[in-house]
Amino acid sequence: MGFFSFFTQDIAVDLGTANTLIIQNDKIVVDEPSIVAINQRTGKLIAIGQKARQMHGRTHDNITTIRPLHDGVIADFNAAELMIRGMIKMTNPKSFFSQSLRMVICIPSGSTNVEIRAVRDSAEHAGGRDVYLIYEPMAAALGIGLDVELPEGHMVIDIGGGTTEIAVMSLGGIVCNESINVAGDVFTDDIQTYMKQQHNIKIGERTAEEIKMAVGSALADLDDDEAPEEYIVVGHSVIDARPHEVSLSYQEIAFALDRSLAKVDSAIIKVLEKTPPELYNDIIRKGIYLAGGGALIKGLSRRISEKTRIKCTIAEDPLRAVARGTGIALKNIDKFSFLMK
Repeated sequence: MGFFSFFTQDIAVDLGTANTLIIQNDKIVVDEPSIVAINQRTGKLIAIGQKARQMHGRTHDNITTIRPLHDGVIADFNAAELMIRGMIKMTNPKSFFSQSLRMVICIPSGSTNVEIRAVRDSAEHAGGRDVYLIYEPMAAALGIGLDVELPEGHMVIDIGGGTTEIAVMSLGGIVCNESINVAGDVFTDDIQTYMKQQHNIKIGERTAEEIKMAVGSALADLDDDEAPEEYIVVGHSVIDARPHEVSLSYQEIAFALDRSLAKVDSAIIKVLEKTPPELYNDIIRKGIYLAGGGALIKGLSRRISEKTRIKCTIAEDPLRAVARGTGIALKNIDKFSFLMK
């Protein structure tokens, strides 16, 4: 390995709109919300990840919280660099040396050259010496355990915070794909809008997230063993600003999410229409794989199966499938030709 390998650190980064995960030595060493808190006057970083998320919506004029990624891509270059640098420091907080980094980072499959450049620049400014990029659906497929280099069709749907990635892969490449900006953040907005329009109460982003996790559903007719109990929400009334309590059913949230989920349905059908016949037959035989935080929405896999008439399977630990796949790509940098450098 040589003396200088001591100062080289290999890390895999799932740089997500909602959460960022870092893998080192086959272990997830960082799993934090993708958010930073910055002092407005000095521009210095105050908090990162979970600590910054606790401040979100509770700050005063001197502190601002920023989510550096929007719709799966970097929206604030400076905040993204601070976040990446801070999270890398979390991997080895006791190190006195600035280590040289070899990094694999996943990006949305619909990223433009400008967006790809922004990710690469942020990673290099944060200490990346060798920066490799992998498309999210490819990383998800690796994390699920699919052999993407075989001459067979694999279809993966990865629903993250900022984007939904739908791709058909074969022979180590993406044959056809769609990347749409309808995902977890949009579902959260849908719930906030619904609560205001239907119940006349205002709720914050975090409360909407909690509703989504508790009673989020893609179908209004879940099986009894899958149906969650009603969820109590307290918010302030838009009419008189007094506290107002509402009991929410999963059927209501299914209604609130339906329009956005219909866009996901359409994107899936679009990819299937573009899929070559031989690969389509492979997908019918093996099914569609669902990953990302959106996979946890109750009834979603059944909804996709009903819309496509193809079996849809939720990946094991779907929240971490992309991160695991990025880690596999890191271990096999020389093997995988689909990594971009």
